Amino acid sequence: MKLVEPKEAPVEEPDEEEPDKGMFDPKNFLAKVGAGKQVLEFHKNQHVFEQGDVAGAVFYIQKGKVKVTVQSEQGKEAVVGILGPGQFFGEGCMNGHKLRISTTTAMDDSVITSITKEAMLAALHDEPKFSEMFMAYLLTRNSRIEEDLIDQLFNSSERRLARMLLLLANFGKAGSPQPISPNISQETLAEMVGTTRSRVSHFMNKFRKLGLIDYNGHIEVHNSLLSAVLHEKPQLNEDD
Repeated sequence: MKLVEPKEAPVEEPDEEEPDKGMFDPKNFLAKVGAGKQVLEFHKNQHVFEQGDVAGAVFYIQKGKVKVTVQSEQGKEAVVGILGPGQFFGEGCMNGHKLRISTTTAMDDSVITSITKEAMLAALHDEPKFSEMFMAYLLTRNSRIEEDLIDQLFNSSERRLARMLLLLANFGKAGSPQPISPNISQETLAEMVGTTRSRVSHFMNKFRKLGLIDYNGHIEVHNSLLSAVLHEKPQLNEDD
């Protein structure tokens, strides 16, 4: 598939009232073009950056979803994350990474802010509210990585899939759970969970029959799936 160059996105005014002059609003800062910042549009299936590219900017998702993949020297590819609005990626450049260690691809038409390393360092130094926001993101991401590791070590692939569906539906975040995009295929779920597509298909059909999800084009996750995971219900004991 031929991918087009990212282009500058039209900058929309925030819905909320403008902050008082002199007050720094991190989200307003990230939504607008400025020194060291660009607001870019990426089409579905377009790479934001590729593994091995020079790393010199941090990215912030305003709209859309981004898939993070890594490829081994043998050419095997794995999905290691799916990110949505309000999340950063590419922050490895802040820690001395000169090259990208993953590939990031827009899963939907997306609006993403690119911030150079220099502009990012300046904002973190000069704006405590932005620094607080970024640190909260890093701490949340690190906790998620620890939970993912525990999940891989101790849980069955069925329970890992159930947890992944809950995360993708934004359970535990403000607002109602969201339907999972049809762009997230069974193959993608299998790569994230660490199992085969046929096993994912088997478990998805099982979850639907148990009334834990609806699965017609897009996936709607019910509260009963969260209850089954939290209370280790026997219906989530893996079977063959």
